[in-house]
Amino acid sequence: MSSPFDESPINPLPPVVVGLALLIFGIELAFTLGERGIIGGPEAVGWRLDAVQRFAFSGDIFDWMLETGVYRPDMLLRFVSYPLVHVNFTHALFVLVFLLALGKMAGEIFSWWAVLLIFFGSAAMGALVYGLLLNDPVPLVGGYPAVYGLIGSFTLLMWVDLAARGANKYRAFSLIAFLLGIQLLWGILFGGSREWVADLAGFATGFGLSFLLVPGGWQRVLQVVRRR
Repeated sequence: MSSPFDESPINPLPPVVVGLALLIFGIELAFTLGERGIIGGPEAVGWRLDAVQRFAFSGDIFDWMLETGVYRPDMLLRFVSYPLVHVNFTHALFVLVFLLALGKMAGEIFSWWAVLLIFFGSAAMGALVYGLLLNDPVPLVGGYPAVYGLIGSFTLLMWVDLAARGANKYRAFSLIAFLLGIQLLWGILFGGSREWVADLAGFATGFGLSFLLVPGGWQRVLQVVRRR
């Protein structure tokens, strides 16, 4: 007979989430240490700026691709590379918090490749919508559209669970409504970029992809959610 003391009180994070978090943290740590002169020498001060110029999603480059019909691999890479680069340590820290919290939930239900598809698929769709709808010269950088995709997955799971229990299923959208409300309020009070367009597109992508990626159908989703 197994003892309750044999079970760990802390569920380990899925390896794919740990890998993503370590990748983002490692890149940010290198930038931060370089800016402080701890590693890399004098040229390390410009590592972050160089990474933004090379890997951020650029609306201007996107427009050039559409106009010329030339789709170079290094330019297409920007659709999935920009969520790994952040403007500062605080920016990266908030993304990591969302990634660890929501990625744990997603990793317990979806396969590792599905988590990656939701993360990078949401980032790519966020960039695509950002480039198509806006004529904004400000480059898109940071992992918010990608983690908003994980919020979309979380919302779908909560929506299914609430609907199955006969509760108000629209309560599942309270988290995304709160976050977008904070972003809009911040933009009104202090000004800011229109990145929320990419965030919302990332959320919708994560929500939609989860319909296709749920293993075992809705019954499996309900079993896992109710055990949490």
